[in-house]
Amino acid sequence: MKKIFYIFLLSITIIGCNSTSSVVNTKLDNKTERMLKGNFTVTSVSFPGSDYLQVNSFNLADSKCFIGSNWTFISNNNKGEMAINNPKTSCKDFSSPITWYINNEGSFVLKIINDYKAKEVNNGYVLNINNVTETSFDLVDEINVGGQLKNITYSFQKQ
Repeated sequence: MKKIFYIFLLSITIIGCNSTSSVVNTKLDNKTERMLKGNFTVTSVSFPGSDYLQVNSFNLADSKCFIGSNWTFISNNNKGEMAINNPKTSCKDFSSPITWYINNEGSFVLKIINDYKAKEVNNGYVLNINNVTETSFDLVDEINVGGQLKNITYSFQKQ
């Protein structure tokens, strides 16, 4: 009887520890992930008011610093790398491993790992993915501009 009680208690604990977020607990869209396999460059970053507003993207740098950044996506293990390295701007160079996946709801889930293991990084970014082809795609994030939610679009082109 004690054994059954402990098994029941253990199963309740395991179920209680699972994440309840529907974004990160959905099945993967492997077909779309395979289309992203390879090296990509951000060709543009656009949002309403981008000519006179600054947006800190991914808590790393001004959104304009991401233009020309290089991203590598490996679809069979959902890892990769991103690097900001544009000598024509005053942006600081930055490079980091990433983990990523696309769920069946069309959300692109991204973690910037830096010098940590992926399981040690508890925060990340959930973006929408649009216009996916073999050579390009867009990632769309929502930002708060003057109390209103606006879309910021990162356009990627295959190298």
